[in-house]
Amino acid sequence: MLVYRNNGDGTFTEESHKLGLDKPAKALGIAISDYDRDGHPDIFVANDSMLEYLFRNKGNGTFEEVALEAGVAANADGQTFAGMGVDFSDYDNDGWPDIAVTDLANQNYAIYHNSGNGTFTYDSVATRVGEITALHSGWGMRFMDYDNDGWKDLFIAQGHDLDTIEKSFPELHYREAPMLLRNVGGKRFVDVGSSSGDLFRQKWVGRGLAIGDIDNDGRLDVVISENGGPAHILMNHTQTNHHWIGFKLVGHKSNRDGIGAVIRVDTSAGSQWYTVTTTSSYLSASDVRAHFGMGADTHAKAVEIRWPSGIVQKLSDLAADRYVTVEEPINIKSGK
Repeated sequence: MLVYRNNGDGTFTEESHKLGLDKPAKALGIAISDYDRDGHPDIFVANDSMLEYLFRNKGNGTFEEVALEAGVAANADGQTFAGMGVDFSDYDNDGWPDIAVTDLANQNYAIYHNSGNGTFTYDSVATRVGEITALHSGWGMRFMDYDNDGWKDLFIAQGHDLDTIEKSFPELHYREAPMLLRNVGGKRFVDVGSSSGDLFRQKWVGRGLAIGDIDNDGRLDVVISENGGPAHILMNHTQTNHHWIGFKLVGHKSNRDGIGAVIRVDTSAGSQWYTVTTTSSYLSASDVRAHFGMGADTHAKAVEIRWPSGIVQKLSDLAADRYVTVEEPINIKSGK
């Protein structure tokens, strides 16, 4: 892995060794989140057919690789897999970010549930994601609340890497339809593609996937790139009475886009957490705005933003169904 630090004068310096991020890798996906909630964003790397990497931020400008100790280096049987797309987000609303990784058919997409003590459990079976994805090959993926019910669902771009795969394995396919897995209460996922539109019957050689609210109607849309084909823009027309709220952060002491900030939104159903990032997925960058589904609630009871600078900002009683621009305060002391 290579890391280029911006020197601020139009030049960069490669510092992966200095940061502890120079391990040899076959990296295809990268995602960031503060998995141990120590105030310092960490890095997960999806590697192809070798151990996955989890770099813990030590808080002093360096990282240490802890995937084996944390339980995210391999699957439940200790086997490596073709890690490709990845996302690092809290799917069960317990405040601890979880990890999802796509791979090739017959390997099962990986779900790592954050135990809250520095370790994860391999929950592909418990969430039914393994069963659903056993014969599929996934690339770009993101957790996204497509129906604004307050639970982050999974959208996945799919397609095998071998265009001759059917000749050897007729049950597998080079071209595949995208997959939409609905999150049922943070416990399990259900494939709802068959009831979510004709596009889930169209087969592509899916690779990159990015999400964002293209038309600003509060429903997250998707863009998928195809190997040897066009980009596909998938507009979300889900019919729902659920409400939502979105945030565009503007940093001052922190970076301008608030990358790495953690936002908590409290509703009558509980709390949700989101780390501001454009990474995750595979060869893609998504909308930097943070999106929250709010179910039946028309107001967010409370919002807390932990900025990368350490500043903690609190807001209350925010009306839903709109995007809110939040400026990082410059007169509040860091909580670090």
